[in-house]
Amino acid sequence: MTGPTWEYEGYRPEEERLRESLCTLGNGYFATRGALPECTADDVHYPGSYAAGCYDRLTSEVAGRRVENEDMVNLPNWLPLRFRPAGGAWLTPDADPVPEHYLTLHLEPGLLERRTRYRLDGDTTLHVRQLRLVHLADPHLAALRTEFTVDGAALDLEVEAALDGRVTNAGVTRYRELDGRHLTQVRTGLAAHGAMWLRCHTRTSRIECALAARLTVDAPVATGHEALRAVQHVRLRLAPGRTRTVDKTVALHTSRDPAIGDPLDAAVDRAGAAPGFDTLLETHATAWEQLWRRTALDVPGEAGSILRLHLFHVLQTLSPHTADLDVGVPARGLHGEAYRGHVFWDELFVLPYLNLHLPEVSRALLRYRHRRLDAACREARELGRRGALYPWQSGSDGREEAQQVHLNPRSGRWVPDHSRLQHHVGSAVAYNIWQYCEATGDTDFLHGEGAEMLLHIARFWADSARYDPHLGRHRIRGVMGPDEYHDAYPGAGAPGLDDNAYTNVTAAWVLARALELLSTLPEPRRRELAESAGLEEDEPNRWEEVSRTLHVPFHDGVVSQFEGYGDLDELDWDGYRKRYEDIRRLDRILEAEGDTVNRYKASKQADVLMLGYLFSAAELRTLFRRLGYRLDEPTWTATVDHYLHRTSHGSTLSGLVHGWILTRARRADAWAFVQEALRGDIADLQGGTTGEGIHLGAMAGTLDLVQRGLTGLETRSGALCLDPVPLPELSSYGFVIRYRGHWGVRLHLRSGLLGIAVPDSDRAPIDVCLRDRVVPVGPGERAQLVVPD
Repeated sequence: MTGPTWEYEGYRPEEERLRESLCTLGNGYFATRGALPECTADDVHYPGSYAAGCYDRLTSEVAGRRVENEDMVNLPNWLPLRFRPAGGAWLTPDADPVPEHYLTLHLEPGLLERRTRYRLDGDTTLHVRQLRLVHLADPHLAALRTEFTVDGAALDLEVEAALDGRVTNAGVTRYRELDGRHLTQVRTGLAAHGAMWLRCHTRTSRIECALAARLTVDAPVATGHEALRAVQHVRLRLAPGRTRTVDKTVALHTSRDPAIGDPLDAAVDRAGAAPGFDTLLETHATAWEQLWRRTALDVPGEAGSILRLHLFHVLQTLSPHTADLDVGVPARGLHGEAYRGHVFWDELFVLPYLNLHLPEVSRALLRYRHRRLDAACREARELGRRGALYPWQSGSDGREEAQQVHLNPRSGRWVPDHSRLQHHVGSAVAYNIWQYCEATGDTDFLHGEGAEMLLHIARFWADSARYDPHLGRHRIRGVMGPDEYHDAYPGAGAPGLDDNAYTNVTAAWVLARALELLSTLPEPRRRELAESAGLEEDEPNRWEEVSRTLHVPFHDGVVSQFEGYGDLDELDWDGYRKRYEDIRRLDRILEAEGDTVNRYKASKQADVLMLGYLFSAAELRTLFRRLGYRLDEPTWTATVDHYLHRTSHGSTLSGLVHGWILTRARRADAWAFVQEALRGDIADLQGGTTGEGIHLGAMAGTLDLVQRGLTGLETRSGALCLDPVPLPELSSYGFVIRYRGHWGVRLHLRSGLLGIAVPDSDRAPIDVCLRDRVVPVGPGERAQLVVPD
């Protein structure tokens, strides 16, 4: 096999969780971690499988209170395939010597290859090679091929394949006090064509899950009977040097699937009708080849290798199949149980990339939000406000899923969690609607579901703003910004902060966009929206007023993160770095010391600086001007410097945002942050968190850094606008986009020249804006433009 790979050599138990996450295989419908099939869940291994949107809600007793949590469910394990010399113990790399062990993720065909050599008695060795796929063309199929070869003496080998229904959600240590037993009514059996099957239900959401597995082997297959496991056995006679093969083909269906009757019948029928492994691999690889063509990326060196891995995991989580599902963007992918599979604001870092490659997927992810608009309106009403308040954490039905308490592993204490005060997630939804429609020209969505969401989010912000006659401005109080370190004022009796700059500026942007949309909607549609939403005649006037008078605090010549931020103490950064090896999670360190980060000018991640991530310098200046403030270049540069020296980067998104901003604000320092963003998961920079699931927003964000950050690409007014910035460490790169019906538009930057090629079609030319120059590039044409200094 040729093509790009991601490889691990040697068996290292301490790295297994990380490898399992980064070797996860999926297809958008479900994914399975890269665990070894002969190993069960323990402190080393965690073979989880997750179906997109499959949640279950349980109540636990934690720290003297009843806590309700909804989790993305760990489904029955389809992987198990263990083996042993006849009459001996089952072989595992934890109990038996493995002189050789290789794990290779083949990115182009979406295939995981495993090669292990077990040393047995005497001079006998057993070579095990496995090929695994989760089928990209048929999202309900997965397959595992296992090849056994013995050197030395002949060997009788016993092989056991199973479907295991004993699994729980136990992949995150700090969640283990919570109830993770989501599966019930586990039943097993044997189909007429010889496939074993397992069916079960989730405990409260009552989702039925069914798996069927077919073994293909040139030996008799015996079926066993065990509680909660479907089991089949094979005995193989291995002659030295001769390879014997066992293929396991698995089908998965749930009661959430469309166009089926009974999930078990569907799984059994699909497993029985599935072709052999070689044919499955061929059609699977073809589907991946097509997807790679849509998302082609040309970046040289180590950065390019990492970006391809990131792209692989983004596409496994949010594939073309996602367009048919009612799912959001799970912050940790389908790769593990961290954040319980919930949907946060990470789509803010994901959709801008997808808009220009898989716009149908972006639209489906936005429709996930629209289906939960009623729930968001209920959340707002519970606060006594009009409009829509989207939750900080969303799951199955759109209610707020953020926990009330969370465990600090350093102190062992459960501490209050106020992250539900991050109301800015609504602005992220609005931003994604606008970006999607600008990139695609999808006016049907903008005038339909998009308008409904945008107007309700704007209404919430207008109703949240209260006029302060002393300031002569509107204020939004009692919220949190993106920086999760600060959730209250020092010594305050209640959580919440006033006038978070990011919240207020993005709220003003939402209000301005809502007014713009109202002014351009066809009159009949505008009337429908006003009637259905109960829009009062004077509401747009209030939106206009609030969008121009929201308070943005400043201190010492920089934008303040929130009102009163400038009065906080300075932290002894050098002292803490000397005392602790890693201070990324400074909040946990200080809480364990009996202190609180609320006392200090210290941020977990970009907060004010997020404004520079979302908006170009020109647009940000316009926003501040609309609000009655001047944000000139020296003020913004001073603001960047201020927070750069007061951020611990306790989020994988922080390095990404800082790298993005510094490519234009302070280029010499940008590459260090870009590297941190690139290495966040592969090097597990957050200290063990990647083993609980990848950080999908950061991975997609690095791709968008190349696509939009370095190129300055904006889709506005029906044109592709570019303003490339040279980054010496990444001076040559190219990629393919899909833009307003043009498939396979190729852009390439090299040596100060920007090339663009538009494939032949019947579409209109693309207007390409480079600074003040506009060049139309028609189908079948190429253009090469000189990038101004």
